[in-house]
Amino acid sequence: SKQKCFKPWSYIPDGIMPIFWRVVYWTSQFLTWILLPFMQSYARSGGFSITGKIKTALIENAIYYGTYLLIFGAFLIYVAVNPNFNLQWNQLQTIGIAAANTWGLFLLVLLLGYGLVEIPRSHWNGAKRGYLLMKTYFKAAKLMTEKADAEENLEDIMEEVRKVSESIKYNHPLRKCVDTILKKCPTEYQERMGRNMDDYEDFDERQNSYPSEKSLAKLHKQVIYSVQRHRRTQVQWQILLEQAFYLEDVAKNESSATRQFVHTFHSQEPENKIVQYFYTPTVEWYWECLLRPWFYRVLAVVLATFSVIVVWSECTFFSTKPVLSLFAVFIQLAEKTYNYIYIEMACFLTIFFLSICVYSTVFRIRVFNYYYLASHHQTDAYSLLFSGMLFCRLTPPLCLNFLGLTHMDATISHKNTQPTAYTSIMGSMRVLSFIADGFYIYYPMLVVILCIATYFSLGTRCLNLLGFQQFMGDSEMTSDLIDEGKELIRRGK
Repeated sequence: SKQKCFKPWSYIPDGIMPIFWRVVYWTSQFLTWILLPFMQSYARSGGFSITGKIKTALIENAIYYGTYLLIFGAFLIYVAVNPNFNLQWNQLQTIGIAAANTWGLFLLVLLLGYGLVEIPRSHWNGAKRGYLLMKTYFKAAKLMTEKADAEENLEDIMEEVRKVSESIKYNHPLRKCVDTILKKCPTEYQERMGRNMDDYEDFDERQNSYPSEKSLAKLHKQVIYSVQRHRRTQVQWQILLEQAFYLEDVAKNESSATRQFVHTFHSQEPENKIVQYFYTPTVEWYWECLLRPWFYRVLAVVLATFSVIVVWSECTFFSTKPVLSLFAVFIQLAEKTYNYIYIEMACFLTIFFLSICVYSTVFRIRVFNYYYLASHHQTDAYSLLFSGMLFCRLTPPLCLNFLGLTHMDATISHKNTQPTAYTSIMGSMRVLSFIADGFYIYYPMLVVILCIATYFSLGTRCLNLLGFQQFMGDSEMTSDLIDEGKELIRRGK
């Protein structure tokens, strides 16, 4: 006899989850394709009023929006004219969702393939003696170059501001714009330019060398960017110095006979008394010099095991007889015994690990100084909005990938089972057979290629060949930068 299925305490009534997923999906799509791109242009605009910034953002996004409307309009005309197509509105909606998910799944594979290898490896390398210190020296050398470049760029921009401030006098119609630019400059530059100004000299309308409002808006944009970049490099340099000093202390204390951690420089921030009471110098020594390396090794092994399970399941989830995906096996075993708590925990841990691998890669991405997530509140608005777009864009394909791994998607399992709330909103992907039976089945195998490329650091080696120095232990350039960074840290003391 079959075991009776009891309604779990956390059971959500019918009708709630479809509404929830409809709100989540269409909200994320609206943010990804409309609002966040507009906000990016608005944040980067050098306009001096809200109206001016909105106008600039609309103009910059006109081509972006127009291209998608043109493609969608051409597709609708083709479907309407072609007699072989008899698609209903819900099928057109499914095609649109499938197109968005296909791009999202491709992006997901790229980020997942990197994270599955790099996360366990970074923890394993973090347990090696001296590894973090050498990497910090390397970062110091690169950051010093960036810091010097930011200072030079700021000086050049401030020189342009000074010339504009001297040419546009107090009673010029565009003086308000110049004052707005001056407020964005560092205090020392404001004081320096204020002393050199002659506010009692009127402007001459017959002079044709005055800058236009458009050129002032461009200068305003450059000032905002250069000041933010300069501030970011200054803060990051101070943080990197503190990290280097602490890691050098760890290296010195490893051979300590007293087994008490001694700091060369104490933190300027006041420590919590409770933490100070329990985290004594002896406890700190045992953790930093003895326990932490082993903890990182164990954690790296656990993460590597999860990564292997994910890669295996990604490559085999299309197989339904027999079921080879380990996540699907675990879920189906729990289904037979109606172990609801086990199902909840298995689903949560699976999505949690996939999310860590994908989203942590987003945090590591850096496209020159165009997109870069910096710590300690030093990220600019454009990069924050761009990362928000990635998060919104990756949420639906991440859920779709999870349903495929666990065989909860009927397109994968080929079973006539009750569809999940997510699938009911997405619609049946069988409308496009080449996507349902082709791309969605075989795209996860790309994860293996990405994992192999990441394991052998092919991306890092390519960047090195292109002249973008990356941390590689067997590189002569890396050794030179480590020595340079070590000297810079010594001077910073």
